[in-house]
Amino acid sequence: MEYSQAEILQTVAMTEMEHLDVRTVTLGLSLRDCASESIERTAERAGEKIRRVADRLVRTVNEIGDEIGIRVANKRIAVTPVSMISEASTGNPVQLARAIDEAAEVVGVDFIGGYSALVHKGATHSETEFLNSIPEALASTEHLCSSVNVATTRAGINMDAVRQVGNIIKDAAERTRERGGIACAKFVCFANAVEDNPFMAGAFHGVGEPEAVINVGVSGPGVVNYAVRHAPADLPLQELAEIIKKLSFKLSRAGELVGREAARRLGLPFGIIDLSLAPTPVAGDSVANIIEAMGFERAGAHGTTAALALLTDAVKKGGAMASGSVGGMSGAFIPVSEDAGMIEAVQIGALSLDKLEAWTSVCSVGEMVEYGGLLGSAPIMAASLFSSAGFIQRGGRIPAPIHSLRN
Repeated sequence: MEYSQAEILQTVAMTEMEHLDVRTVTLGLSLRDCASESIERTAERAGEKIRRVADRLVRTVNEIGDEIGIRVANKRIAVTPVSMISEASTGNPVQLARAIDEAAEVVGVDFIGGYSALVHKGATHSETEFLNSIPEALASTEHLCSSVNVATTRAGINMDAVRQVGNIIKDAAERTRERGGIACAKFVCFANAVEDNPFMAGAFHGVGEPEAVINVGVSGPGVVNYAVRHAPADLPLQELAEIIKKLSFKLSRAGELVGREAARRLGLPFGIIDLSLAPTPVAGDSVANIIEAMGFERAGAHGTTAALALLTDAVKKGGAMASGSVGGMSGAFIPVSEDAGMIEAVQIGALSLDKLEAWTSVCSVGEMVEYGGLLGSAPIMAASLFSSAGFIQRGGRIPAPIHSLRN
C-alpha cells in the first residue's frame, strides 16, 4: 500500500507534537537448537546465537529511525521460553539466565524477554524447578525479563501456578528491596499469553514462530489523547470511536513502515505490528488521560471500564483495517508505574486496586518506588485487609468457562 503525502505530513506532526514513537522493534529468536544435556553448554550456545543474530539489530534500527524521523524508543529481543530449552539440561537454569543477559548487554538491547514458562494446565517437574529459579534470575541480571502463563480461556486457571507466582513476586521483590523491588517489575503473570508479543516484560518467542523474526510495537497514547481532548464534548461515543479507529490506522501504518524496513535490512521476515497503547511518564502520554478526556473527572470513576473497552476495541479495529500483520495483544497497557495519569489517580484516591483489577492490569503497581527510565515510578496501593489464603490453598484448576451458552 502506497503512503500518501498527506499521511506522511500527519505522521510528522504526530511525531513532533503528540509523543508518537515506535515503542519497540523486537527480534524474536528461537533458541530451541541450543538445548543440550548440560546447562553450561546450553548457556554457551544461547549466548553465541544471540550475539551472532542480533549483532546489527540496534545499529540498523537507529539508522532507520534517524532516516525516517520516527524515534524507536527501545530495541529488544524475545527468545524461546527458557523452561523449554532447559528441560533436559542438568544444572541451575540461573546460569542460562545470566548468559542470555550478558549477550543482551553485548548487542546493546534494552531488554531481553523469554525467561518464561507456560503452565496454564499443569507443570512438569522441570518447570516447577524453573519457576523457583525466577526470583534469583531476575535479581542477578539487568536486562532479563520473565513471564509465566497460568491461565487460558479454554484450559481454565492453574491455581497451583497462581499460588507459586505469588511467592515468586514476593521473593523477587525481597531480593531487590534495596533497589525498589525492581526484580518483580521485570516479571509478568499472564492469562492467554500470545506468542508474538513484542512488549516487555512479557515477550517470548513462541513455538509456532519462525527461526528469527522482526516484530514491532507502536505506542501512541499521546496522539489519541490529543485527538480526544480536541473533539467536541458532546460528540456521540460511536463517533469518538471512529476518531480513535482512524488514528490507530495511521499509527499502524507508521509502525509497519519501520518494521518492514528493519526486516529487509537485517534479512529477516517481518512478523507483526502490535498496536497496544503503551504509556510513558511524559505528561499527556497517558491511557488514563485518554479515558478522562472522554468525559470522566478522573480515571477510576464509574463507567471507566466501559470507556477502556471502547478504546481497546477501536484500536484493534483501526489496526486491522491498516495492516494484515496486526498481532500481539494490540490493546491498551495500563501500568501504574509508567502512566502519569494513572499515578495521579492513585494518589488522590480515584483509582483502587479493585478497579485496576477490573481494568485487567498487566504491569507493575506499587509506596512510591522509583525504577527510572521507561519503567517510571509507582505509588504503592492498599490491598484488602481480608485474607484469600483459604481459596488459594485449595490449588487445583478453575475450569474454563462454557462457550456454547453465550448471550
